[in-house]
Amino acid sequence: MNLVIIEAPAKRETLKKYLGSGYDVFATKGHIRDLPTKSFGLDVNKHFEPRYEIMADKKALISELKSKAQKSDNVLIATDPDREGEAIAWHIAEVLGMSKSDKCRIQFNEISQKAVQNALKSPRQINEDLVNAQQARRVLDRIVGYKLSPILCKKIGPRLSAGRVQSVALKLVVDREKEIEAFKPEEYWPVTVMLQKNGDVFKANLEKKNGKKFLPNKEEEAKAVTEELKTKTFKIDKLKKTLTKSHAPAPFTTSTMQQDALNKAGMSVKRTTQAAQQLYEGVEVAGEGKIALITYIRTDSTRVSTDAQNACREWARKLYGDKFVPDKPNIYAAKANAQDAHEAIRPINMAITPQMVKSSLSPDNYKLYKLIYERFLASQMSEAVYSGVTASITADKYDFKAVGKTMEFAGYTAAYKEFEGDEKQEISRLPQLEEGEVLSSKEVKTEQKFTKPPARYTEASLVKAMEEKGIGRPATYAATIMVITSRQYVTKDGKSLIPTELGRKVTEYLDKFFSSVINVKFTAYMENRLDDIAAKNDDWHDVVESFWDGFSKLLSKSDASSFSLKAEPVETDIICDKCGHKMLLREGRYGKFLGCSNFPHCKNIMPYEEDKKVVGKCPECGGDMVARKSKKGKTFFSCSNYPECKFMSWHPTTGEKCPNCNSPLIIKFKKVVCSNCDYKQQ
Repeated sequence: MNLVIIEAPAKRETLKKYLGSGYDVFATKGHIRDLPTKSFGLDVNKHFEPRYEIMADKKALISELKSKAQKSDNVLIATDPDREGEAIAWHIAEVLGMSKSDKCRIQFNEISQKAVQNALKSPRQINEDLVNAQQARRVLDRIVGYKLSPILCKKIGPRLSAGRVQSVALKLVVDREKEIEAFKPEEYWPVTVMLQKNGDVFKANLEKKNGKKFLPNKEEEAKAVTEELKTKTFKIDKLKKTLTKSHAPAPFTTSTMQQDALNKAGMSVKRTTQAAQQLYEGVEVAGEGKIALITYIRTDSTRVSTDAQNACREWARKLYGDKFVPDKPNIYAAKANAQDAHEAIRPINMAITPQMVKSSLSPDNYKLYKLIYERFLASQMSEAVYSGVTASITADKYDFKAVGKTMEFAGYTAAYKEFEGDEKQEISRLPQLEEGEVLSSKEVKTEQKFTKPPARYTEASLVKAMEEKGIGRPATYAATIMVITSRQYVTKDGKSLIPTELGRKVTEYLDKFFSSVINVKFTAYMENRLDDIAAKNDDWHDVVESFWDGFSKLLSKSDASSFSLKAEPVETDIICDKCGHKMLLREGRYGKFLGCSNFPHCKNIMPYEEDKKVVGKCPECGGDMVARKSKKGKTFFSCSNYPECKFMSWHPTTGEKCPNCNSPLIIKFKKVVCSNCDYKQQ
């Protein structure tokens, strides 16, 4: 019997379909070893050599794994096809006592029969360069988190954390908010004229006066122009006709998938990541069992295999006809800093259309699969073709411009339309115009407008900025955003990300003492150094020690400084029951508490209960349900009568029970449903 070791249990059933009876599949459920949770775990005097420990919740699993490995004829490690997966494979091999020369590593970009069978034919040794790149990342992140977080707690407040990438992402959000606050809107009054020809009406915008650019910035000036233009005739001075082509977009990378899912489907980065993971690992499809629908989801590459490319072209030809497929396949160049380790995100089988599996998929899984499918289909289709007309129009000393655009050939847009932003560009359809002809005006108007500040980041635009600036990598985008939101450094208003006062304080402190390290340029440089370890066999110890030399000096300077952003304790009207002095509201390691103002002579403390938002009734005792935060920042709902009543729920409750199974009714997606069965309240 051969043993295949994977990470996610959800893959097991999908994978076993393609391996056959001679293979047993064992899932480690992610990492099995890591740096210790209660100590630094790095030996500064020995080139920061890490001390790994078996994770506490994996000890029984490791015992079972060792037993299975000993009984197996052959052990193959099929962890994910990225640096993280390579590192997990290395840890597994180390724990099992395997030799470095063992060809035990197999990988596949998709869970399909062809990909799995090909992987079995070509096992290789574990790539230690990839492992070392991941070790360096883990060590660097441990240094920053372990050494910097306590300083933030000391200088600002309890339970704070810093991160090599997360703090830079937070800085982007804070700096954008400062730009918005500093922005001074400027008033302007654009002038437009509605012209007509043979019943067709179109708009032209005022651009010049006496041959110079002209945009009124006062109402009086604009109104004077509109009054003057009411008596003028409008002449077509020049017509410029163009034919423009729009090339099909590349298939999805992790970043572009996350951006499109938010912009088009309203899915947060977290929801997108969860849905993508399920589509990659396998979902139950009626009549097929559990099958994987898409390729690996953490990638910065736009490359696809020749087989996939040809299959996509044939499917596009079948759906739309020969003219929608270019003579040669579309090839997309990788970005300069892309790892390009494996393919873009695409469907495994083009014959499995989104509509075919819609009834088998959750709403999020269907929406994401549809986006991935249509984007990949479009990537191998012909260009869209537009005809454009620009009309230059004169009225005495004033020059106007009218722009029209008409689609001549849909091309790839027949399958997929790109997101145009919140403010769609206004495109007119102009009537047939001739140079020299004179037109009458139907209306001349002006309106007050103001210049706008830069837009706040959304999750999608923050991911885009991180990718463009070279900070983080495909596997880190979602985790970074989840950290800064769960830590309450950033809050969301609709799609917009807004820094909290706490987030501003953290960024202010880091800017003051760690600006040479916590910034976009240096973080991007460190990402490139990690790439050098993987690609050029650079010594990871040298990279880490070089970072530590500068970082340790910054730590000493900030720790010794008296500068602090700690909130001052707030006096309350609550009287100390020990000495009669007033109690002060303070922040501690575990949250807010009341401490006596007579400290240190009186060391009395009392718990502080904030007013909690009531979100429903408890189905067990009838008490109020209140919203609370878990240690990981997740919102949950619990009974206000705790500890007498210990009922809790991850969703708001109505206080009623299901008529079918007597389980609590919850509110999910704005609908009242049973927390246990399929009951839905009509």
